[in-house]
Amino acid sequence: MSHWIVRRWGIRKIIIRIRNLRMLTNWKLLLALAPMMLLLGPPGSGKTMLAKRLPTILPLLTLAESLETTRIHSVAGESRQGEALLATRPVRSPHHSASTAAMVRGGSIPQAGEVSLAQHGVLFLDEFPEFTRQTLEALRQPLEDGEVTIARAHTTVAFPALFMLVAAMNPCPCGYFTDPRKPCKCSPPQIDKYLARTSGPLVDRIDIHVEVPAVAFAQLRTDREGLASVKIREQVDIARRM
Repeated sequence: MSHWIVRRWGIRKIIIRIRNLRMLTNWKLLLALAPMMLLLGPPGSGKTMLAKRLPTILPLLTLAESLETTRIHSVAGESRQGEALLATRPVRSPHHSASTAAMVRGGSIPQAGEVSLAQHGVLFLDEFPEFTRQTLEALRQPLEDGEVTIARAHTTVAFPALFMLVAAMNPCPCGYFTDPRKPCKCSPPQIDKYLARTSGPLVDRIDIHVEVPAVAFAQLRTDREGLASVKIREQVDIARRM
């Protein structure tokens, strides 16, 4: 990760740099065990793909988890037609224009928001700095307590919110600050202003920061096969039981 970004955030975290596809396969195990992570890299480096594939290597939902997640989606009207129980972990990826109300929900009749719909799954925040600071600050309480408490004059409702938070962002406004193949057009003040959009207290809670550089085409077309998701899931199961 760029020393500029490390200085700007004062990061004292586990910083991973994925240099090739083999490292990507090996680090999937660590990523699946982390409750929160930040993916940082230029456009087209695979940040979104990596985040949305995480459920394929996470442990399968238990019956209790499946029932709880299904109830939440059913109450919110998010159940799929013909699907009695959710068999896979949900991946929620709200747009960066999503409001605080959409994220944690509320209203006169409290309903489940994105953090609750991601119960036992992944909440993926792409274009992390583009979310409003108020929306990002609203995530701190669910991440600490594992639930969202909504208080109204006539009632108080608590929705479960146990999820894996995965955030993705470019290193600068143009996106190519850490890309050796394409020059960055941003000035240091522009980069500083861009990074300042993120919530400092929330970034401080994210223990694993992953730099995801663009993978060369020659590596993408190699005949070498990596571990299948089923095999990685078995390793994750073993690691979580330790």
